[in-house]
Amino acid sequence: MGLFQSLCRFTQAYHPDPLIDPSQAYLILSMPKLTLRDLSLDNQRVLMRVDYNVPLDDKAEGMVITDDTRIKETLPTLKYLQEKGAKIILMSHLGRPKGQRDPKQSLAPVAKRLSELLDRPVAFAHDCIGSETESMTRSLKKGEILLLENLRYHNEEEQNDKTFAESLSKLADIYVNDAFGAAHRAHASTEGITHFVTKKAIGFLMEKELQFLGEELNKAQKPFVVIIGGAKVSDKIKVIDKMIDKATTIIIGGGMAYTFGLALGRKIGNSLCEPDKVDTAKAALEKAKARGVKLLLPIDNFIVEILDFKAKTVSPGKYVGADLIPEGWQGVDIGPETIRLYSEEIASAKTVLWNGPMGVFEIKECSKGTYAIAEVIAKNKACLSIIGGGDSVKAIKKSGFSDEVSFISTGGGASLEFLENGTLPGVECLPNL
Repeated sequence: MGLFQSLCRFTQAYHPDPLIDPSQAYLILSMPKLTLRDLSLDNQRVLMRVDYNVPLDDKAEGMVITDDTRIKETLPTLKYLQEKGAKIILMSHLGRPKGQRDPKQSLAPVAKRLSELLDRPVAFAHDCIGSETESMTRSLKKGEILLLENLRYHNEEEQNDKTFAESLSKLADIYVNDAFGAAHRAHASTEGITHFVTKKAIGFLMEKELQFLGEELNKAQKPFVVIIGGAKVSDKIKVIDKMIDKATTIIIGGGMAYTFGLALGRKIGNSLCEPDKVDTAKAALEKAKARGVKLLLPIDNFIVEILDFKAKTVSPGKYVGADLIPEGWQGVDIGPETIRLYSEEIASAKTVLWNGPMGVFEIKECSKGTYAIAEVIAKNKACLSIIGGGDSVKAIKKSGFSDEVSFISTGGGASLEFLENGTLPGVECLPNL
């Protein structure tokens, strides 16, 4: 987005919108962030924070990337930097090596995959700081790319150590953050470095994430349906609370539905729940009722006696009413009547936000609800559909409908925190336009 478009965005932000709750106005009124389009990049060393924390599988031929989505999502930014004559240095974390050099958590396979995707060489540095790495960055030519080794081989990264952050800054003329998935952490490469680099901005992926999870949801067309699933109420109650202020309908699924069920006095058997969050669930139900927002809970469930997540097996299951789960049984998915109820709401929506599966979708017998929700979202071509990261992304991809939704976030924890707070540490520290 150039200067003119950004100014237009800023101007539009001040027009009153009846769909925006006043308590959330700060999400809209914040100035747009400087993007790399606003900087002169020719012959500059651009140190870009990316989120290449990709899943790896240990095969006979070495560590193999099983999902390269996060790498592919950075390609537009990288190609733009190359076109503008930048010298590109990429840094990322991978896994949780806890300050140790674990070869199974090396970014070397990422360098290889990125090279394949770009169809040109990508150099690899065996450390992210130090004289050898600095020398490699200085020898880069225009358009060349260097990927640094795992930032978390150094404990100082997660500690947001100033000395470490300053060492990283020595590699850069310009700093760009395109790692939305890591922007909720105030680490050396996301927050600390910004104190040592004068020229800094966001990349195209970060810009897109902020647009969809911020601007688009704040001006969401109604009916606005928010689908919240996953295991725990405690993980998402803040998002539910925020969305009650915006949504037409809140749909609850997954393990958290049983905590809500307990709040209504339902018999939930051995289903996953958080008894200490029953009052929290009651408060959400009361708030939704007071605001005139539908808050829908399952009316039937698929239940099983035995679930072995590791083996991906369940005992023969059955469908029962949501308040009729017997002792010794647990709910693992929504049932057909609930699918029908939820589908009707989603089919009539103009905006849909989905965060969290409807059940244990990793197991085939427990995946029908989640995949049915994915399908009805995809088939509603009249709505803006936003998939809010985490397990929802895995689910939409496994369902086969990932190409039929408007936007899929690359951030799990980051998307939740952004929906809760309207900002992130790795974004807040970057300059406004």
